[in-house]
Amino acid sequence: MLKTVRACFEESGYTVDGVRELLGPVAGAALARDQVVPALRVLREDASALSALTRLLWLQESVPEDGLPSVELEGIGLARREGGRLVPLLHVEPLEWPGETRYAVSDLKARPGDAPPRPDHVVGVGGASYSLARLVVHRAVDSALDLGTGSGVQALLLGDRARRITATDTNPRALDLARLSLGLSGTDAELRLGSLFAPVPERYDLIVSNPPFVISPDGRHPYRESGLPGDDVCRRLVAEAPRHLTEGGWCHLLANWLHVEGEPWDERVADWITGCDGWVVQRDVQDPAEYVELWLRDSVEAGTAAYRARYDAWLAYFERERVTGIGFGWITLREGGGSVRVEELRHAVDQPVGAYVERVLDGIAAADRPFGVLRTAEGVVQEQIGRPGAEDPERIVLRQTSGLRRASGVGTTEAALAGVCDGSVPLDPLLGAIAQLTGADEDAVRAHADAVLPELVADGFFEVAG
Repeated sequence: MLKTVRACFEESGYTVDGVRELLGPVAGAALARDQVVPALRVLREDASALSALTRLLWLQESVPEDGLPSVELEGIGLARREGGRLVPLLHVEPLEWPGETRYAVSDLKARPGDAPPRPDHVVGVGGASYSLARLVVHRAVDSALDLGTGSGVQALLLGDRARRITATDTNPRALDLARLSLGLSGTDAELRLGSLFAPVPERYDLIVSNPPFVISPDGRHPYRESGLPGDDVCRRLVAEAPRHLTEGGWCHLLANWLHVEGEPWDERVADWITGCDGWVVQRDVQDPAEYVELWLRDSVEAGTAAYRARYDAWLAYFERERVTGIGFGWITLREGGGSVRVEELRHAVDQPVGAYVERVLDGIAAADRPFGVLRTAEGVVQEQIGRPGAEDPERIVLRQTSGLRRASGVGTTEAALAGVCDGSVPLDPLLGAIAQLTGADEDAVRAHADAVLPELVADGFFEVAG
C-alpha cells in the first residue's frame, strides 16, 4: 500500500515545487503562512490528482475519491472513505529539501475554532525543523541519532548523509507516524521508545534534536513541553550528549533557556557544557508575556476565561522563578576539546550554517591555544568611517561578507594585520613591522595584539595557519 501511495505522489507531482507551481505566488505565499483560503480558491475548479492530493493531505479538505488510490490511502490511515469522498485523517507534507522528495506525516493542523490538540498530538514540519536541519554539519557519518523525532522530520533529512539512523520519542504514536513518514519516503531508521538518552546507550557520530523545549508550569502538551522543570530538558540533553558521541562526533539541537534575575544568561547556559567544544547562539529573546502569548495561540482560544486563567498561571510561574526573559537559539557540541562560546546573533546569517559550522568551531577552539601564524579569513573586508576629507578615519570596521556576517570595530594594529596576514609570515615579525611603521612601542603593540586577536580568531576574522 505504501508503494502505491508513494507512486501516486510521484506521478501527480506532489512535491513542494509541484504544489507551489499549481497554486501560484499569492496562494503559495499564503499557504506558507498557514492560510488555506487562497489555495482553496485556486483549486476549486482543478480536477487534477495533484489538486486532489493537495486539498486532501495539505489543506485538510475532503475530496472525491475518484482518481486517487482511495483504498490504499484509507488502508495506511491517511484518509477515511465516506459517501464517495475521502476525509483527511492525517497531514502529509512534502519536505523542501534537496534530493529525493520526502514526506512528513503528522496530525491534522489545528485551524481556528478547532478543539485543542489531543494529548499525544504529533506535529509536522515547521520553521524550527528547517532551522535545525540547516545547522547540521555537512559531512557523511556512519551513525546518526534523531532524539525526540516526532513525525520523523530530522530522521528523513539525515537519510542522505547517515548510513544508520536511530530515532527516539517518548510518544508511541509519534513513532507510529514517524514509521509512516519513513515508509512513504523510502528512508530506513530504527525507532525506539523512551526519554532522553535512556533508550540509546550507544555512541553516535551525529546527534540532532528538536526537543519539546517550551517552558511551562505544567507540561500539559507533551509534543512541545517535556514536563521537566524550567529549561531542564535542554540542560540535560547538553550535559549528557558528550557521553553518547563517538570521537570527533557532533550534536546539534534547538533550545529555549531562561533569563533569570541576577544570573547572566550566557554564563548560565555555558555551565551546561562540559567535556567538549560548544557553541551556543541566541537568536531571539522574548519577555515572559510575549512568550506565553506565543504558546497559548495553538492551545486556548484567545479572549476566553480559560485563556485568561492559563495566561495568569503561566506568568505567576515565571514570577516565582524570577524569569525576566526566555531565549531561543541553537546549540552545537563537538566531542573533544573544551572551548565554549556563548553569544547572541540576531542578524541574518548565510544558510545553511552547517556548510561552515566546522570552521566556526575550529576558530573557537583555536582562540584558546597559542598561535604563531595567521591568515585573514576569506570574505573579510575593511571599512573606514570618518568625515569627508579627514586625514585619519574615526572608526575602522572589519566585516565578513559571508558566513556569520559579523562586524567588528578594530584598531590600527588589527587593521594592518588584516591587510598582510596571508599565512606565510609568523605573527611576531609582522607586529614588529607594524610598530615601526606606526611609530608605536613594540611591546605595547604586542600586548594589544595578545589582548584582541583571540577574540578576532574566535569570531572568524582570522584563521590560524600554523
